[in-house]
Formats: sequence, structure tokens, C-alpha cells
Amino acid sequence: MIQQACYSRSTKDRIVSSINTPAPMKNPLAKKLKPIKEVQTIRGVQLPIGLEFRQLVITGPPGAGKTYYINQIRGWPNEGYIDLSRKGWWRDQTLIYRPREINLGIPYRGRKEVLTVFDQEWRESPPGSLQIDYQRIRIPPQSHSLLRTNWRDRYIFEFIIPEPEVVYERRRSRQKEGYFPVDANLTLAEVTRQIQTYCDIALYLHRAGVHVCIRHDISEPPMLISEKGDVSLPPWAVADAKPRPNLKTLTGWKQLLLGQSPIPWFSVTDKIQELTGPSRIPHDGKSLDILIGAFHLRLSPEIPMGTSKDYLRFNRNWIVKKPGSCSEVNIRGFARICPGDTVIIGRSNKDYDDLFSFTREVAKRQLSVSNLKGDLLVKPLSDQQRISVVRIEDLDSREQMDASRVMAMRQVRSLLGGKIADLDRTSALSLILEVNEILATESYRPLDGYDLPGGLVELPDEPTPVIIGDLHAQTDNLLKILTENCLFQALKRNNAILCILGDAVHSENIEEMERMDSSILIMDLIFSLKRRFPANVFYLRGNHDDFNPELSKNGVAQGLLLKMELERQRGHAYVEAMQTFYHRLPYMIVSPSFIATHAGPPRAGTTREQIIQIRLNRQTGEELTKNRLKRPHYLSGYGKADIKTLRQAFQASKSTPIIVGHTPLDPFGSVWQNVGGIKNHHIICSSHQNGPACFTRINGKMVPLTYSAEPLTKLINKLKHRP
Repeated sequence: MIQQACYSRSTKDRIVSSINTPAPMKNPLAKKLKPIKEVQTIRGVQLPIGLEFRQLVITGPPGAGKTYYINQIRGWPNEGYIDLSRKGWWRDQTLIYRPREINLGIPYRGRKEVLTVFDQEWRESPPGSLQIDYQRIRIPPQSHSLLRTNWRDRYIFEFIIPEPEVVYERRRSRQKEGYFPVDANLTLAEVTRQIQTYCDIALYLHRAGVHVCIRHDISEPPMLISEKGDVSLPPWAVADAKPRPNLKTLTGWKQLLLGQSPIPWFSVTDKIQELTGPSRIPHDGKSLDILIGAFHLRLSPEIPMGTSKDYLRFNRNWIVKKPGSCSEVNIRGFARICPGDTVIIGRSNKDYDDLFSFTREVAKRQLSVSNLKGDLLVKPLSDQQRISVVRIEDLDSREQMDASRVMAMRQVRSLLGGKIADLDRTSALSLILEVNEILATESYRPLDGYDLPGGLVELPDEPTPVIIGDLHAQTDNLLKILTENCLFQALKRNNAILCILGDAVHSENIEEMERMDSSILIMDLIFSLKRRFPANVFYLRGNHDDFNPELSKNGVAQGLLLKMELERQRGHAYVEAMQTFYHRLPYMIVSPSFIATHAGPPRAGTTREQIIQIRLNRQTGEELTKNRLKRPHYLSGYGKADIKTLRQAFQASKSTPIIVGHTPLDPFGSVWQNVGGIKNHHIICSSHQNGPACFTRINGKMVPLTYSAEPLTKLINKLKHRP
């Protein structure tokens, strides 16, 4: 049975103490934990099958049972301490001796010194007053070099996080037996806050690529944090993924020194060959097909255009998709397998099943595919159906480019007059005035009391929706989405609708926050798209779509800076036109497939009519652009009940996805699904420097797609013009 939380809601409901009952908190690990199925028993404790004993670092809140656990497995007896904000903490002498119990020093906003959850200053702070400063947390570096230590793989952090009432009763009992200062004046609310903090840290480290597992009790198997279904499994959680080298053989020394696996190499040819056991397929730049009965999947090396050799050396990703090319009527789903990832291909992998619609002949766990520094390790897991491999085409991925993509790049360039660059003053003013006229009679928007398009866009079930989150002046990310997967051609044929959830302006990169050129360029591109596809491109208002002087990031008044730069480059008339554009924007998109807004649902609830009459409901507009998910440090945010109320307002089913931007949960990803433990509540950000993300409908379901970064502004402008 899958554990759904660090602590269960039903347990909290049984707590009746009026003094000690904690305020409800959003559990960051809700529905994200899955038991590790392949385990080994070491001194009576179940541990992951691929884990090396000395990789283990034990941590958790006071009273979790860390000391007992260490004694049971005969680890290092003395507890240690690491300051997560200190540079190079992974080299600390504390971590030399393992397995070992470790307490964590956590950085908080506005406080120079880190705190542990049992420090008096931490215990006396009011609930919600301490906000973890994630930007100060240092992450161990990852290295693929023989001469450098791969600190990321050296440790596996096991968080012991029992249910709050268990820890509370345990600490009360031990306080009766002796003096434990950390247990003095203890309340259940304090225990719950401590557990919440360790859940937050565990999730953050997991997203940063640190090896993390969770355990409620040492009598139970450990669990993985899994935010993408059964898509990404670390090698240490899969049997035989990292076999130990035999140093009595030449093969063993090669495995140790060169990282070579003893699993036999498999040469893919144009002849169909059956896989009868684990096989290693080299990264040679060419695609291959995996055949499971009559079902086919294509695996292709991902080699982004314009990237350096160093990037390709350490980012040998593979793209998984169905064979065939995209078309203007077929936006395709795909997945990515990055170095170090292991994926299970089969019907039990819900994310892959949503993308590829596995037939019944594919087993629930048909095969595993691991990316070992670019090479593929393919391992059959079921004999239900034979697995074969074949090479359909012998072209290197670097030697080919889909003609449809080249055509899309040229057509996108033509939107701005033949070059991806700022428009001249006259052309820019003409363009924005045309867009404002389109907004005055925009399609799919019911009229408000002023006979103007209201704040709601009601889309039909067709064409296929493509949803883009906050772009924050990353023009290349927008170009990537437009030119991939035949999206631009689909827009031309009225087979796709592009929905941008606001905040296309104001870069969030520290060195670019005061520069507005990229903001101006990306809005020129969006305006050009709106003029070209008036009924197929929609832009929602975000909190950054404003000239408000109080709109700032890291002390930079970006709203005012953009206004000043537009006035300098394009004049007062353009600034007034931009202000009109902001006032005419919608705030929410509703369709049979999804509901989307920039920030989230209003706390006080809403109705369809209130969204349409947004000009009369300023508070609703504020919440739709500025609201955030309720968290321990943001108790005024929206929660599960507000999501439910929003669906009810539009008579949408429980399965209808609510998709928002505005609040990226960490700097490592672009998409976060079922956020806050709320099913079908997703956050998307499309401004990541490693590439954008979008949601689209594949096989009747809204699924996320993530793309690699490419310097497309430069590459598109270098394309030769056709005679």
C-alpha cells in the first residue's frame, strides 16, 4: 500500500487535545511516497537493495528514533551536526563516519545564523514566522570525472519521520524517565511543526538531486519521494542497477576505473533482435525502436541545437516517444530519461501510460531503462511479451532536423518582419494598437455589464490546448515551444490554442533584473502571435503585467523600470497603449479539459459571473493574479477547499485539472503536479534556464512536456532566407 504522507490526516483527526492540537498544515509529501520494493535486510532492518551501507546518513526530528535505529544497525554511535548553508558541508568530518545520526542546521530568511528545530529560538518563534531560506541551502556537487569526487552519490539521506502523535507520546514518556531539555514544555503543535520542517527539507533536497528516502518506522520498508509516478527511480533503489566490481578480473577494474558496466553491450542494427536479458546500448547519436509485441516506442538521443560539447558530455538525455512525425493535427507526447534516471516502462507507470496509451499486451512492469552517463541499460522485467530492438533509420541525430521545424523557425521569424529583434517605434505602436482592438472584441469571452469582453475565456474542447506558465522574459523558451512538436503549424491550421498564464515580462535572473530589452522583445513576439492568430492565442493577466511602482523583485522596481524604458524607446503613446492592454486582459480560462489562471483561486470563492464582471470585482482580480498556495509560512493562501469551490463554480468534475503559474516551488523544476496534496492541482513555470515546460492534451488528458534549452533567437536569425 502506498504511503500518502509523512503523517496521515486520519491520525490528526483523532487528536482531541484542545491545548496541543496543531493548526492544520499542508503536508509537502502528501501522495508522493512509494515503498521501495526491492530491499535487503541488514541486522533486522530493511534497506534498499542497491544501497551501500556506508552511504547512509540518518536524520529526522527529535524523538523520531534515530539513535535506536543507529544502534540497531551498529552505525557510528555519536550524533553529528551539519550546517546546510555552509559551503562544502558535504566534506565535513562529521560525515566521514557512517551510518550516523545527523542533526540539520537550517537557514531562515532574515536570520544570519542557522537554527535546528530544537534550538530555543526556533521553539519560541510563532508558527509561520520562520521561513526556510532555500536559496542559502548548499547542494553537493555532481561530477562525472574520474579525478573528482561525485559528492552527490556519496550519501543517501534517510529521513525518519513518524506520525506526530507517535513522536509526541514517545517524547513525553522519555521525559518522565529522565531530563531531556528538548522535551521540556512540549506540545503536539511543536512536534508537528518540527516534522513539517523535516518534510520540507527532505522534499527540497530530493528535488535538488540529493539521494533521499523516507521511513516512518524501522519496522517498515523505506520509501521514495515520487512526484512523477513510477517514472524516475534512483539506481540504489533498483536491484542489480549498480553491481559491485570484481577486482579479481579485468572487467571489474574497468568497471571501477572507467565506470563500465559488466552487463554485455548490445549492438542495435536494422534487423529485429530479441532482448533476452539485461543489455547495455551505447550512446551513438542514433535512434532505436523498442518493440513490445506490436507496440513500439522510439528512443532518440536528445541533442539540442547550439549547445556546447561540454553540455553534451554531461547531459546525454534520451527522448522517449511513439514512432512517427508530428503534424499540424498531431501534437505528440514524449518523456525524457536523464543521466542517472531509471524508468519502468509498463502500464503501472501512469505518466507513461497517459503519454503513450499502452496496449494490454504491455505488462504492468515490462522493462526498466536506465541512463548510465548516456548509455542505456535495458532490463526485461516480464516474460508476458517478448522485447525486441531495431534501428529504423541510420541517421545521426546531429545530421538531421525535421523539415517542419525549420519551416516553423522561418515562419516565426517572419512574424517580426524577418528577424527576432525589437520592432522600430512606429511598427511597435501600430502592432499594440491592433492587438488592443482585437482584445476589445476577443473571441470566447462573454461580455460584462459594459458590453466589453469580461474576465473569462471559455474555450471549446477543440482545438488542442497548449498552456505556458510564467516566461519572465525568456524569449528562447517561447520560441522553443512554438517551433517544436509542430505547434506553429497547428496554430495555422486552427488545431491548437496557445494559453499564456501571464508574467511574460521581467527577468528573474539576478544579472538581468534591471534590463528590460528582453521583456520588450518577448511582448513584441506575443503581440505578433496574437495579431496572426487572434482566436488561437490568449494571454492572461499576471501580477507582473502592471506598471505599479511597488512591483519589485529583490528590491528592483521592475514595473517602473519597464515603463521608463518603454517611454524612452517608444514614447508616451506606447506606454498608454500598454496600459490599455493590461486593462483589457482576461483573468481565467475555462474549458472542458482544464481551468487555468495566473495565481490561484480566490479565497472567498467565486462564480462564473464574478469572473466575467471582473471590472466590478477588484478583489477577485487581485487574488487571481497574486494569491499563493497555503503553506506554513503563508497561512493566508488558498487550499484544497478553494480548489473544490472553483471547480464547483464551473460545474467541473474532480478530475478537471486546475493549472496555475506564479509560485514555482523550487529552482530545480518547471512542473509540479498534485501540489499541496491536492489532486489535479498543478503549477507550471516556463522560464527555467534549462528549458521551458508546457501542458497540453495528449490522449484526452492534460500532461506536462518539458523541453531542453536552445539559443533560438540567435539560431533563427542565422537561418538563410529563402530566395
